[in-house]
Amino acid sequence: MEQEMKDLESQNVKASRDEETLDIFKMASRPVTLKFVEVVYKIKTKTEGLLEKKVKGEEKVILKGITGMVQPGEMLAMLGPSGSGKTTLLTALGGRLLGGRLQGSITYNGKTFNNAMRRNTGFVTQDDVLYPHLTVLETLVFTALLRLSNSFTKEEKILHAEAVIKQLGLTKCKNSIIGEPLERGVSGGERKRVSIGQEMLINPSLLFLDEPTSGLDSTTAQRILSTLRELANGGRTIAMTIHQPSSRLYYLFHKVMLLSEGNPVYFGKGSKALEYFSSVGYGPTITMNPADFLLDLANGAYSDESSENQALVKQKLVSAYKNKLDAELKAELSEISDCDQNQDVFQDNHFGMWPTTWIQQFSVLLRRGVKERKYESFSGLRISQVLLVALISGLLWYKSNISHLQDQIGLLFFIIGFWSFYALFEAIFIFPQERMMLEKERSSGMYRLSSYYMSMIVTDIPMVLVLPTIFLLITYWMAGLKGNVVNFLYTWFSLLFTVLVSQGLGLAIGAMVMDEKSATTLASVVMLTFLLAAGYYVQNVPKFISWVKYISAGYYTYQLIIGSQYDATETYPCSEGHCLVADFPAIKIMGVHGQGLGLPVLALGLMLIGYRLVAYFALMRIGVTKKLA
Repeated sequence: MEQEMKDLESQNVKASRDEETLDIFKMASRPVTLKFVEVVYKIKTKTEGLLEKKVKGEEKVILKGITGMVQPGEMLAMLGPSGSGKTTLLTALGGRLLGGRLQGSITYNGKTFNNAMRRNTGFVTQDDVLYPHLTVLETLVFTALLRLSNSFTKEEKILHAEAVIKQLGLTKCKNSIIGEPLERGVSGGERKRVSIGQEMLINPSLLFLDEPTSGLDSTTAQRILSTLRELANGGRTIAMTIHQPSSRLYYLFHKVMLLSEGNPVYFGKGSKALEYFSSVGYGPTITMNPADFLLDLANGAYSDESSENQALVKQKLVSAYKNKLDAELKAELSEISDCDQNQDVFQDNHFGMWPTTWIQQFSVLLRRGVKERKYESFSGLRISQVLLVALISGLLWYKSNISHLQDQIGLLFFIIGFWSFYALFEAIFIFPQERMMLEKERSSGMYRLSSYYMSMIVTDIPMVLVLPTIFLLITYWMAGLKGNVVNFLYTWFSLLFTVLVSQGLGLAIGAMVMDEKSATTLASVVMLTFLLAAGYYVQNVPKFISWVKYISAGYYTYQLIIGSQYDATETYPCSEGHCLVADFPAIKIMGVHGQGLGLPVLALGLMLIGYRLVAYFALMRIGVTKKLA
């Protein structure tokens, strides 16, 4: 009985904690008033179009003096046709606009954007950047462990993740994987809610969303925006871009901003938009969805005007905005004071720049990386591919012996070449595919680049070494190579060394180029050059190009793997009876017997470290501020 009472008390305590956690998310931690005045954004053109010639270095104005304000409890919708500057403005307001020239004033409770504000801001991108093989619960728990500060215990962070799941209605699918095009997972609406949930974990005061209803049916879109409206009612400041909302969605917004070619043509309450445009001579002639009507106006399409008159319509709308709304809006902004409660929370300082320690970040990223990458590294297709090549190789060189010395050397070089290319092309795609995730998480100040990079390196090491080991276990014994443990381990060591060095080269090329097609082409040329210069195909390389072999990992690995099977005193059958293996042309040119292991191991060790350092420094340029690098 006493034990039952303890269990009941424990359940009540847990239920109470769950309820307290849910209550946290009902209200914003700190109210934020967002003001932006005369925001201008310019970029320099870099290319010349085929149809429209542009002078290189010419400035293009994307945003042309945008002014507005969103207060706690309000939800702002930015409308406009494609290319009108909606996403650029949202990115600028979210403190994520890099490059180009940003002018004007953007303040948060009267202060400029800083790292402290970054941690109180949620930003949901248009594309749901999520790991496909993690479940909904795992996705949110890993995010909570990284984004929530150490003022919360691990158990409390998990409770926060579960509370977000309940609040966003994801309980039924919390154990389902996110999925990808070729693997079924949660629905599109659930994916979007998971993306919103990742930002809700920090209970943000300010939430930005880029087209949160894109690609969703009307019912799902209604559910998403109703949830956002509830979040706004909790004192949060919410701004979003939206392309073409239904009338039901339109009336959920507190404020609407309409953009046309970077110019503001309306800012104010959504319910008063039609009244305003009627007052300037552009009222709707038929009953229609207000959002559709506003988008038609932003395109200059009023009635059946010609294309020439469309430009005139846009000019008139811009002029009407400047004459009727602009001055009134700026006066209103100056009159309304910012939220001044606990403003010290948003002061930037070096202490607490990161929510968790380096070790914590490394540990969480390592566990997440193992859970996600194991599916790709050990997929049935890859295992079958390696097993098939191992069996074919073993059969082609079946019971080969030293009397067929050239054949054995050919097998050893094939092993080097195959695994050099395999490891290279596996690594090339890692960073280009991870780029969006890295940009998203680093922009929110989730972790250090060094902790991410080290966790990725450590995660991949055992995964990239398992398949080569299985391959060698099959091929080595079928081919009849030296059947003692020392020689096998020597060959295994040489193979793993070349795999790790080739992987490093792939990481470096992928991080520098960041385009899968271009990186693949460059890597193919580089690796083929290195293998051709390794000493197997061409033994008498002209002096003017012979230097290539000294930067080729294949050259040093070839020396190692030859040394793993043969020594200077060993003989093989030849036309003269028995000849020294050391005098065989393909081996003699390498000079392995005279150099030992020192130089090849040192050279490969430098490449192993050097390529990874190049990859790390190349990653530092990815779209994040210097403070987060």
